[in-house]
Amino acid sequence: MAFLEITGLSKSFKQHEVIRDLSVAIEKGEFLVIFGPSGCGKTVLLRLIAGMMQPDAGDIVIDGRSVVDLNPENRDIGMAFQNYALYPHMTAYENIASPLRSRHVPEAEVGTRVHDTARMLRIDHVLDHLPKALSQGQKQRTALARSLVGRPSVVLLDDPLRNVDAKIRYEMRFELPRVLRRYEATVIYVTQDYKEAMALGDRVAVLVDGAFRQVAHPHEVYDAPGTTRIARLFGDPPINLVPVQPVTAAGGVEMNVAGGTVRLPADSAAVAGRDCTFGIRSEDIWVSLEPTEGLPVTLEAITPVNNRLVMLLRGDEGTELFASCPQGSALDHLRGRHKAWATMDLARAHFFDHGDGVRI
Repeated sequence: MAFLEITGLSKSFKQHEVIRDLSVAIEKGEFLVIFGPSGCGKTVLLRLIAGMMQPDAGDIVIDGRSVVDLNPENRDIGMAFQNYALYPHMTAYENIASPLRSRHVPEAEVGTRVHDTARMLRIDHVLDHLPKALSQGQKQRTALARSLVGRPSVVLLDDPLRNVDAKIRYEMRFELPRVLRRYEATVIYVTQDYKEAMALGDRVAVLVDGAFRQVAHPHEVYDAPGTTRIARLFGDPPINLVPVQPVTAAGGVEMNVAGGTVRLPADSAAVAGRDCTFGIRSEDIWVSLEPTEGLPVTLEAITPVNNRLVMLLRGDEGTELFASCPQGSALDHLRGRHKAWATMDLARAHFFDHGDGVRI
């Protein structure tokens, strides 16, 4: 049995069903990231687990015991909110100590735990400050310290890095796993940032329309998305998705795409004769200004994104594709429209059913 099991969980508000028959099993010490678009039910799910809301149906089991009928303070759960939810009249020390005080922990132990946790999160020098005197990063660490100080078996983190600047967000992607491993906590972390999900999660659970559509290791979700909708959620620029109908031809399977014909890998028989959506990521398309055996395209525009160059290509019949490559190539300073040739790494291509969008 997994350490934390959610089975058949459902929650509605009037006629609006937010969580629908949701199930997942999480191992002890696992870092599970729940990823999904705004409004998909991520925060509601955390509140159900924490006991701040009651489900309409389903069960939540922690370490072999159902907790759906327990009050929040009896579930052995710590939670950090997106907006920090710090008490404005209390110092950072008092905010961090508050869950221990509510459990009547001896004052000497309160002091030891608060200072140990604050030191680990590098906020021990601001413990006497009120929240209004803290930076956004210090507020975020104070809220995290409060969720950890009681050494709960389960920690729920509701998009805790969303309101901090890019530098702190980057640093905390390294620090959070280190801190949480020390506490041996089972972590459920909510985010709308696919890069954060990929960087932090032992597994990623993709929540769409109130249900988990895929639960897998981060590289599996990226390299083998279960649906076109999941494929669109991961990647910048977004994955290229083009309707195609591969056919069996002499020697294999081929398809028309972006105004040209390409031969598919030998293991592509399952897509022959089907109405499909062909998906390929920008990094799996190579662009050359010299004639090649690739597809003739027009290079419409090129722009730097992080440490890569992103190119907008247009096929002869009008299909638009994104391609990308590392900066430092001959394309770095290219401007204007150019004739080019695009070669696709079809071994890394994706095919989805054109009707329901499910991976083939």
